[in-house]
Amino acid sequence: MTNTVALANAAVRGIRGGRHRLAQLWRQSLRFRTMVIALALTSVAVLVTCVAMALAVQNNLWESRKDQALNDAGRAANSAQAMLYSADTQGNRTALTSLMRDVSFQVQSVSASPLYGVIPLDSQAGLGFTQTGFSQEVVSDQLSQRVAKDATKQWWQPVALHDADGAVHAGILVGQQLNVPDAGSYALYIAYDLADTEQTLVLVQSSLWIAGIVLVALIGVIAWFSLRTVVQPITEAAESSARFAGGDFDVRLPVRGQDELAILGRSFNAMADSIEAQIKELGELSLVQQRFVSDVSHELRTPLTTIRLAAEMLNDRRDEFDPTTARTAELLQTQVHRFDTLLADLLEISRYDAGSVQLETEAVSLAHLAEDMVDEMRPLAESHDTELRFVAPGGHTPVDLDPRRVRRILRNLIGNAIEHGEGHPIVITVDSGQNAVAVGVRDRGMGMTPEDAERVFDRFWRADPSRKRTIGGTGLGLSIALGDARLHRGTLMVWSQPGEGTNFVLTLPRGSRPLDGASPVPLEPVEAIAEIGVTTAPIVQPGDARPVPPAAPQEES
Repeated sequence: MTNTVALANAAVRGIRGGRHRLAQLWRQSLRFRTMVIALALTSVAVLVTCVAMALAVQNNLWESRKDQALNDAGRAANSAQAMLYSADTQGNRTALTSLMRDVSFQVQSVSASPLYGVIPLDSQAGLGFTQTGFSQEVVSDQLSQRVAKDATKQWWQPVALHDADGAVHAGILVGQQLNVPDAGSYALYIAYDLADTEQTLVLVQSSLWIAGIVLVALIGVIAWFSLRTVVQPITEAAESSARFAGGDFDVRLPVRGQDELAILGRSFNAMADSIEAQIKELGELSLVQQRFVSDVSHELRTPLTTIRLAAEMLNDRRDEFDPTTARTAELLQTQVHRFDTLLADLLEISRYDAGSVQLETEAVSLAHLAEDMVDEMRPLAESHDTELRFVAPGGHTPVDLDPRRVRRILRNLIGNAIEHGEGHPIVITVDSGQNAVAVGVRDRGMGMTPEDAERVFDRFWRADPSRKRTIGGTGLGLSIALGDARLHRGTLMVWSQPGEGTNFVLTLPRGSRPLDGASPVPLEPVEAIAEIGVTTAPIVQPGDARPVPPAAPQEES
């Protein structure tokens, strides 16, 4: 019983798998779909044609054979009636018997069928039934009544005839009245076996069906080769397009002839030539741009160093100046520092564009690293009346990462949260999973629209250019942070809603394993974490020598 159920389940799974593969093939293959449609329509057309022709042939054969039987029976009846009219039996029974025997021989000689019989129709007829080849039960009451009622017409009906082997064949039974002088009326019945007609009909129908099947197969083969000549260039064009999109700009389509497919090939090749030329031109322009940014950044380093030293010297002695000059020296120091940061970011961007960025990884606890960054950014947060809350349920196990770049990512995210958090508490969450570690930075500022969130990582883009910056970013920080995350084979994603704030989540894989599944820190923030009322104390793993200062209780904001 168990084996039967297992076999049934396997059969059901096989049927479902076959249906799935056919459905997938139907969606993905133009050749298969066109072949199925062509064969289905051809099969329907051939089926209708064969059925119509078979019915027409059957009807024509039947009508022809019926007409032949009626004509033959009519000749035999007329010949027998003529013999009866010419005889003079004068009521002599012996002579009448001899006459009827002669009439039987006459019918047999004139008719093409050996199956006939004679039945008396009134009491005056003294002779009995004379028959050859079929029994009287073949004659139906309806046929006998009509023959007896009308002596001027032929009557017929389809009957079933039995041969010597007991096989049943279709046949026609024709009846006509004979008038015997001095003996009354008789009914002459002649039966015609249609076995040969049945054989002819079976042969014709078999030939029709065989021809229909062969025709469908031929049409399928013709359609297959025709579709191949049409679909093959399309497939080549699709494969060439995929190779071209993958960076193989030398791929071209072979052009044969002057037909529509040749026009398609020439158009594709012309498009490929144009795109390749434009890509090369853009590549050269990009290299020029990268080289320009890199060269300018390097060239500005020397004068900027001199300016920075001078600005620092002036800023250090600003107490000796009048208030206006002292403020000018302070602003100069601030803008020189911002200019220095901008140059550093431009140099980093140029390295990313040139593909010359290298990771310097080491085993680091993401939780400890994030905690250090929270401590580093806390004075800036306090200057903005913002509370930083650190939550680390996971992420303490060391993972291979570049600490300098991860610190830069966190510094940028926390700085942006302080800048746009509007004084609300900021929650930094670190957690880990089997394949990844993640850190999230959640603020409750004014937030962004979905359209702005899609562009937040673009270079020099700002959601609201009119908003005043108090920290002084360059507009490249998030773009560089995204590049650092991708360099680690990780992700940096953003969630934001107007009026509800923003949440950035950095997810990094453990070792060489790729990211799989959801991030350990959900992108859409969990409000229970955001509502934590006290700052979480640092969590130290066993063997960690770092001091653990006692956490002072704070009031909920």
